[in-house]
Amino acid sequence: MSDLFAVYAGVRFSMLLDGDDGFAFASQRELDDADALYRMAGQFQGTAFLACAIVFIVWFHSVRRVAGVLGPDRFRSGPGWAIGAWFIPLANFWMPYRIAVNIWGAGTRLPADGEPYKVSMWPVNLWWGLFATTTLFSWYVGRRYENAEALDEIRDAVLQVMVADALDVAAAAAALYFAVRLTAMQRLKASEPPYGTA
Repeated sequence: MSDLFAVYAGVRFSMLLDGDDGFAFASQRELDDADALYRMAGQFQGTAFLACAIVFIVWFHSVRRVAGVLGPDRFRSGPGWAIGAWFIPLANFWMPYRIAVNIWGAGTRLPADGEPYKVSMWPVNLWWGLFATTTLFSWYVGRRYENAEALDEIRDAVLQVMVADALDVAAAAAALYFAVRLTAMQRLKASEPPYGTA
């Protein structure tokens, strides 16, 4: 929701920059108001991101603990790494993904006799690819916006930030799909033998 608000604020700012009369005819007050709304949208995004990150990491730790029961042979480290891996600089672009891959594999149903063992990883890869891309791109364009001084630099930076916000929306949707699907997979596997009664 915060990303959609940021896209709205960006579109509003962009329309002001590219108005019919051109940028030079926009009043300073209109520009200041648009910039203030845009910055407020960014602060709202930051707050929402922090709240969602906390909830997601708590959930990630929870599914890692369940995965330790469903597929203990898949993990070399304890469930605490499902939290700690997010806070190690640079490694946090790889370690959580590896943990997610192992959790996903552990949550996959056991093959029936004669069935080949196949695991479709596209939900994990889509989520992580979008998350990593939008994280890096958002950092880059955010700095460009903060450092923009010339009018054309501001215009270009606003357009790039809007693209980053749209990528954030896609990453959030992919994360939600990943979370719902993984949780359902774990529940299904836990209900079947040898873990439970089918």
